[in-house]
Amino acid sequence: MSKEITSRNEDYSQWYNDLVIKGGLADHSGVKGCMVIKPYGFALWENMRDQLDRMFKDTGHVNAYFPLFIPKSFLSREAAHVEGFAKECAVVTHYRLKNDPNGGGVIVDPEAKLEEELIVRPTSETIIWNTYRDWIKSYRDLPLLINQWANVVRWEMRTRLFLRTAEFLWQEGHTAHATAVEAIAETKQMLDVYATFAEEYMALPVIKGVKTESERFAGAVDTYCIEALMQDGKALQAGTSHFLGQNFAKAFDVRFSDKNNQLDYVWATSWGVSTRLIGGLVMAHSDDDGLILPPRIAPLQVVIVPIYKGEERKDALDAKGRELAAAFKAVGISVKYDDNDNSRPGFKFAEYELKGVPVRIAMGLRDLDNNTVEVARRDTKEKTAVPMEGLTGYVRQLLETIQQSMYDKAMAYRDAHITRADTMAEFEKLLDEKGGFVLAHWDGTPATEEAIKEKTKATIRCIPLNNPAEDGKCILTGRPSKQRVLFARAY
Repeated sequence: MSKEITSRNEDYSQWYNDLVIKGGLADHSGVKGCMVIKPYGFALWENMRDQLDRMFKDTGHVNAYFPLFIPKSFLSREAAHVEGFAKECAVVTHYRLKNDPNGGGVIVDPEAKLEEELIVRPTSETIIWNTYRDWIKSYRDLPLLINQWANVVRWEMRTRLFLRTAEFLWQEGHTAHATAVEAIAETKQMLDVYATFAEEYMALPVIKGVKTESERFAGAVDTYCIEALMQDGKALQAGTSHFLGQNFAKAFDVRFSDKNNQLDYVWATSWGVSTRLIGGLVMAHSDDDGLILPPRIAPLQVVIVPIYKGEERKDALDAKGRELAAAFKAVGISVKYDDNDNSRPGFKFAEYELKGVPVRIAMGLRDLDNNTVEVARRDTKEKTAVPMEGLTGYVRQLLETIQQSMYDKAMAYRDAHITRADTMAEFEKLLDEKGGFVLAHWDGTPATEEAIKEKTKATIRCIPLNNPAEDGKCILTGRPSKQRVLFARAY
């Protein structure tokens, strides 16, 4: 274990913070509750963003951008929506500062009060649907499939880097459809996109499901989600997709003329994932020595570290190192040849281990003579002597092996932590001693759901899609239940 990093077993929360900060992903900022995403962390987000963007465009979506500021009156048009976000809204009331004539520094100019206060975007449904009213007139304008990459502000009192910050980066899709059937299909399609991304790129197994009424997005008819499990046994909501029905269309009077020339309100969806995924990536895979990043989204997939003393044959070592790096780049592998003279090889090894670079290649003068290199995997720390001839193909295959191995390990952990409980006592014991997901019967009422949450701090993460029917009794009330739902303590 690195001396710089707190052990997971000693303090999981501090371990996470150590990895995020010392691994170069993010830092605290001068604004309470907000983070600075550092270049390495932003490169990771860019890789995630770019892949998701390709997947969105492959399903017919296009990008646009809408204002950061939302008139306060817009939020009040959809009652459930404003109720859901009211406590998290940052409000702009004035547009100018001035020097205090009494010498108190800079103050808000009382004469510069806005006619209508503006909300700093917590989510964009209202400003977007106000715009869609002008864009949608006929069935020929549908479907409207738009996504935006943006920042949002939700005023959080208790914050953690990536997992919960007052400002964060995300994407939000907002689509309009002629029928409920089309809108529901869109909602489920985007849930599948998120699940595919999480599993195939983040190496993160997820469970797809639908939220209960009390956990539903404010203003939605149904909220679909993907739920992942972290190494401490807590769940993380990794993405959501919402069927909004006609709620926002009615609130903003967005109607279209159908093929029979009849006016009807359009049907809507919204869906999003955020930089919270980076927090999930850290907690699902990393160890006490640092980050472990999946090769398909790692900012740097391979690092080559030369080992030498003095200047003897250093030119030959550098030439071979740069030659190998060029060969990796030629086949699309991101690589760095680290010829920095300021750090010893041992320090470099520890640094790249901390940063989670999937493959490290060490090459000394003896290796140069033998035409071999030492290849080390970050996930298992296995080291192998590999001939330089055919090295590119070997590493390409190794990166795929690491990607699959990381997924398999996370899946094995997740599956080992899905258990069933038939009584409240069993339910509480599982949560306290094992953690993870617990499948249990629930009577379907919000009151019981809230009572279980108050008693155990566990929430219903979702009702899994294609959930098998099973007669049983609610673990709290004993009332009849037709299916088990997925509980967990969560971030």
